[in-house]
Amino acid sequence: MSGGVGPVEPGEGTRAREAEDAPETGAPRGRTALRHGCHGFHGWHGFHGCLGFHGFHGCDGRRRRALLGALAAVLLLTAGALLWGAWPQERQQAAPQPRFPSQVVEVEYLGPLSVPPGTRPRTFALEVLLRVESGPPVTATRLAQPYAGIFLTSAPRTPFRTTAGSARKIVITMHVTDCENVPTDAGLPFLDVTLRNARAIQDHSFILGSRYAQDLSQALQVACSNESGNHQNA
Repeated sequence: MSGGVGPVEPGEGTRAREAEDAPETGAPRGRTALRHGCHGFHGWHGFHGCLGFHGFHGCDGRRRRALLGALAAVLLLTAGALLWGAWPQERQQAAPQPRFPSQVVEVEYLGPLSVPPGTRPRTFALEVLLRVESGPPVTATRLAQPYAGIFLTSAPRTPFRTTAGSARKIVITMHVTDCENVPTDAGLPFLDVTLRNARAIQDHSFILGSRYAQDLSQALQVACSNESGNHQNA
């Protein structure tokens, strides 16, 4: 039997009124004492009473659910912190994207080459060096030049792949198909290359310098001249 003024078996809500009628002096008793213990000014010891085996069941249903929710939140936060600490550091930080292929590729002009005997007329060859500085491998999927009267092939044929830190020599063979559509003086020629890596696919024009311009202009003049050599004459 619980203490307080009232019938032996009070009806619903009677205990709340017991708390109002209780004298101000002296410690509250029964379930009212637990409520004051959990939330009153001196309630820290009462809070531990709610956490105890018997005291927890002594709290009313609403406070019991609130307490369970708070404990569950603490457990979830603790488990999340443990999982985060155990997660590999390299997975916590997103890997940076590789650079665009045109930013890591250099094309250097090496010089003219002799074409093999029996090559069709108006044909000449030049050699370039393609170098990949860093990052994932780069694939050259297309090589082209801007003049409509020239047909271009390469060895190795496209597509070909070059890994970072390595270089590949490329023989560019050009055949003049229409002398009226080629310049007699190629002032600033360039080589169009389509590049692909893990980041992107790019069409990029490489300007190969004054030596390339001079050698290309001379080869075009010889190919379209009536006094051209045996393998470059029409």
